[in-house]
Amino acid sequence: MSMLQMERESLIEEIMRLDVLDTHTHLVGERLRARDFWEIAHYFWLNKEMQAVGYPKQATELPEDERIAAFLKAYRATRNTLMNWVLTQIFKTLYGIELKDEQSIREADAAVRASSEREGWAQLVADRLSIQAFVTNIPEHAAFQEMRRSAIVIPRIDGKLNEWVRTIGQAEEPQQQFKAIQDELKQLLLSYNQMGCPGIMTTLPGYASSANDSYSLSKASTPDQILMLLLHTVCEIAEQNDMLVQLFLGVERSWCGTAVPVNDPQRILKLSALFDRYACRFELVVASELNNLDVVQAAWNFPNVHVGGLWWFNFRASTYRDCMQYRLEALPSMNSSLIASDARCIEWSYGKILLVKRLLGEFLYERIQSGWIDRELAIEVAKAWLYDSAAERYRFHNS
Repeated sequence: MSMLQMERESLIEEIMRLDVLDTHTHLVGERLRARDFWEIAHYFWLNKEMQAVGYPKQATELPEDERIAAFLKAYRATRNTLMNWVLTQIFKTLYGIELKDEQSIREADAAVRASSEREGWAQLVADRLSIQAFVTNIPEHAAFQEMRRSAIVIPRIDGKLNEWVRTIGQAEEPQQQFKAIQDELKQLLLSYNQMGCPGIMTTLPGYASSANDSYSLSKASTPDQILMLLLHTVCEIAEQNDMLVQLFLGVERSWCGTAVPVNDPQRILKLSALFDRYACRFELVVASELNNLDVVQAAWNFPNVHVGGLWWFNFRASTYRDCMQYRLEALPSMNSSLIASDARCIEWSYGKILLVKRLLGEFLYERIQSGWIDRELAIEVAKAWLYDSAAERYRFHNS
């Protein structure tokens, strides 16, 4: 190994040891661990890729030997994808198993079943990459069993937000109904604040309305106009209570039977009046590739705007590299977080963070070699992007 290769691997190894805060998961405290091989192998994104090369959608209904054969065929056909790499590394580094034939799949299944019964397994997996904390959006899921600490709770309100929009739109007296919902919204956020939640999270669909326009409520008001009025209320209450507003954007579900990414060039622009008017912090998480620069520009313009991890369709090496370059050039490192695993079991949180840490190490090493930063600054940036920024924003103390 050459000196340059040794320096590169040394930096990656140091980054692998840095603390992490996983800012978005679907982990459930009472069942953090995968229960069998298939719970890991059937992760949504990996399955989408394998189904593209013929893996059956109803694979769970196949006899075990047929399912293994179908899985191996699709697994080999997707060896070039990042999700395949993550799955491979999960079993290679956590279980010491190379997925290559029917016997190895059966060994992997036995290993996962054993780890699902192993006391402390979830904490052990987290410790392998120094994952210090996780975020959940459902308060009932926050009690992480057999781990040192429970999850950070940032409750999601999109279900209620959509319901409120419909209720106001259908009301005989929209203004009166809006006032009642404002009071309900205030009480809801106050209850979250008293629970110690640092803020709230919501996804947003595409919207034709804009936060800089003034809308008068009437029976003719559109759902998008009502939504924007409610967002003003959310931000006003968040400002009064020093709470974070976390916005997840770029995934649309109204065009067909599956979610798709939409690169709306005005998506962030239409929200900018919220960033300008309210002093609460905003965290922007996007799933649409072309909006990655827009959120950086928003954070550059508005000191209370932070950029979050890469979500859904953004989880690609090329997208990470572009985003890291945008952020390194334009933003203080404490205004950006990199990790949002979207994992449903601890093993996938580990696998996706393993990938992001490697990509981060490679990116920062290239910046060092180009002379733009030195190693000390590279580690400082990595610490902020992986942990410090989110910990400060969520008021999390690792003790």
